Amino acid sequence: MTKPEINISVKQNLNICLNENQLQEIVLKTLEIEGIVSAAEMGLVITDNKTIQKLNRTYRGDDKSTDVLAFHMVPSKNQEVESPFVDPPDGIHHLGEVVISYPQAVKQAQQQGNSIERELSLLIVHGVLHLLGYDHELPHENQQMRAKENKILEVLDFT
Repeated sequence: MTKPEINISVKQNLNICLNENQLQEIVLKTLEIEGIVSAAEMGLVITDNKTIQKLNRTYRGDDKSTDVLAFHMVPSKNQEVESPFVDPPDGIHHLGEVVISYPQAVKQAQQQGNSIERELSLLIVHGVLHLLGYDHELPHENQQMRAKENKILEVLDFT
């Protein structure tokens, strides 16, 4: 069985040093806990506020910076489907892409009294859950998603 492939891209002008193996492990553990252990692929982009604001404006109509965006390629949990995955011709399930604003993550970590590692982990987990069809628009969805985030962060030892 092939493990999921995670393509990580860090915007060069950020001048930060991130442990890409650690970022990949966060994604892989989240997918594993959610039962995704087959051939899958997704992207993780760490960028700046300007880039994420442009994406937010273009794709969500919201002209402001945000912490994380997820561009999923599987149906939402709200949609009626037999299986969240359709077997693609290449056998690899293309989940989508998670985009995180590093400066926003730093700001939120400081506001919450968290380490940047914990904040990035939370944003990665949150984004991956979105890729898998989870949402938090309605109160019960928010409660379910927060519970999943907390469970995964606990497994990752970020309690």
